[in-house]
Amino acid sequence: MKRIALATALITVGWNLHHATGQSPAAPTAAPQWTKHVVHQGLHTMTAVAGDFTGDGLPDVIADSGNTTRLFVAPDWTEVLLDEHPGGKTYIHSECFDIDGDGDLDYIGAQYNPGQIVWLEQPTKGESMRWTKRLIDDTVHGIHGLMKGDVVGNGKMELLATSAQPTAPHAESLAWFAIPSNPSSAPRWTPQIFADGDAPGLTHYIGVGDVDGDGHLDAATGAKGGPQSTSTGEYFAWWRAPSNPTDTWTKQMISDQEPGATNIHPADVNADGKVDFIASRGHGRGIVWFEGPHWTRHDIDPSIKEPHALVAIDMDADGDVDAATCAFGDKIAAWYENDGEGHFTRHIVGTDQESYDIRAVDMDLDGDLDLLVAGRGSKNVVWYQNPSRWKSND
Repeated sequence: MKRIALATALITVGWNLHHATGQSPAAPTAAPQWTKHVVHQGLHTMTAVAGDFTGDGLPDVIADSGNTTRLFVAPDWTEVLLDEHPGGKTYIHSECFDIDGDGDLDYIGAQYNPGQIVWLEQPTKGESMRWTKRLIDDTVHGIHGLMKGDVVGNGKMELLATSAQPTAPHAESLAWFAIPSNPSSAPRWTPQIFADGDAPGLTHYIGVGDVDGDGHLDAATGAKGGPQSTSTGEYFAWWRAPSNPTDTWTKQMISDQEPGATNIHPADVNADGKVDFIASRGHGRGIVWFEGPHWTRHDIDPSIKEPHALVAIDMDADGDVDAATCAFGDKIAAWYENDGEGHFTRHIVGTDQESYDIRAVDMDLDGDLDLLVAGRGSKNVVWYQNPSRWKSND
């Protein structure tokens, strides 16, 4: 069995924030400098994930660039073609975790519309052997967000996905999928529709966590609305999971005045023991957080344009939850330092960089979190090296 050098929990769309002032963040700071490293350039890239995909202990990158899924092998980013998509379709979002229980990371990609979710099985030698593609589902359509989480509560990962399009059989819904007992031979996975027609308005990314403290994993999403939507959107909401997760989940509105809503993640932002949410309007303007339990909105950065990518995680290892984004409208990458009470200071990571997807992961294995960016309009895959200025304070 291969060793998974990077836990997937370290890789993905992070977790949360709390108690801000409603004022604009402090002026951007330029120092210390984050170093930009180019993994790949020349092709539109919608999504990228990092993990040990070759068994050598180094974080590699899998990205969907130019309608082809490509593995970039560290440290020299040698390119390996994994999957070419017929009809010019692309995977708009991705995940990775050990699906078949063999101790290594497998890759999951989602095509938006018509919807299709597939997984690629990591072979014994990920850099030189063929990755086998298998179908997860083709009945949910408008798959923008994928997220892994222990929905059942048995210590195993399940997969959550949006079904944002008004297309049968699961129009404007949210779904989760349990891994079949033998995923390598299963023709498809069974969708469990937990928000049946209850997620209109073009939902985007999914955040997961135990929002109400009952021990069950809940889910949240943002619906951008706007002229492309045939239903009411422009909201953030979360769904309370029942004790039996195959039953219908209960929708709880957070805010219905959020044009361009896309990303949302639960977390205790201000360390008061209550769950809050940090969110972005990736098809509009602004990063905000909602203070629980009444979801009072606080601005983190009200003016940033199209922060479509968002992570919420402790970027400076000081015990509270920060945030990071790369906005495709303003073409800046930035992280927002939380003072522990929900007041945020913006730090510029990079400029002249567009994105569609961002992940926080220790790319150089120095013990801190770097930022991996899939550049759509920038036609690249890059990572920004964390300068770790706070290490001197340890």
